[in-house]
Amino acid sequence: MKTVIITGANGNLGTAVTKEFIDKNYRVIATVASENSKKDFTPHPYLEISVVNLTDEKETIAFVDMLIQKYTVIDAALLLVGGFAMGDIENTTGDDLHKQIALNFETAFYVTKPLFGHMMNNKKGNIVFIGARPALNPAQGKDLIAYGLSKSLLFKLAEYLNEAAKGKTVSVSVVAPSTLDTPLNRKSMPDVNPDDLVKPREIAETLEFLVSEKSSALRETVLKIYNNV
Repeated sequence: MKTVIITGANGNLGTAVTKEFIDKNYRVIATVASENSKKDFTPHPYLEISVVNLTDEKETIAFVDMLIQKYTVIDAALLLVGGFAMGDIENTTGDDLHKQIALNFETAFYVTKPLFGHMMNNKKGNIVFIGARPALNPAQGKDLIAYGLSKSLLFKLAEYLNEAAKGKTVSVSVVAPSTLDTPLNRKSMPDVNPDDLVKPREIAETLEFLVSEKSSALRETVLKIYNNV
């Protein structure tokens, strides 16, 4: 049984991803931001839920180190924590930028830092970041400066780590969705056909593929999951 870490496991995407991996018989270590969030999950023998402040470097590294000691091998990490913010250059403050980098980049970096070394020692493992189309498409990113910049750092970090991992079966991938099909997005985009939005289940299935044996030959993977929006 493979052991995977899923951060942000109780979000719209995290809920679908957690279900997908439990259904496929992975041991899932899910992180949430509060004790109350644990109530969002149905108990399952393959599911362990931990409250972790992933914006705190020391707390996060200690958490990952504890998991490595407990399970010996962590096979994969799906780093889903993130947040969205509007704002062009004129309306983006330094504080806005720092908040988005902390939420979208540092939460992934702090988990990855000890985990990448662990995987390199084992010569195997998969880490997946959740990117975003505005980090790749300037036409969309121009009005989402802090968000787009914070997400763009994930693509660059993946490049660095994949270069360091050459010759080992360690892979860092980035999945970049467009607009997710969520109740909030449907409400804010009434003119868009919901069938054209990206379903969280579709991303969950893609993430499972990326950490399964089916993708063992893939390296330096960036997947754009845009559907028709």
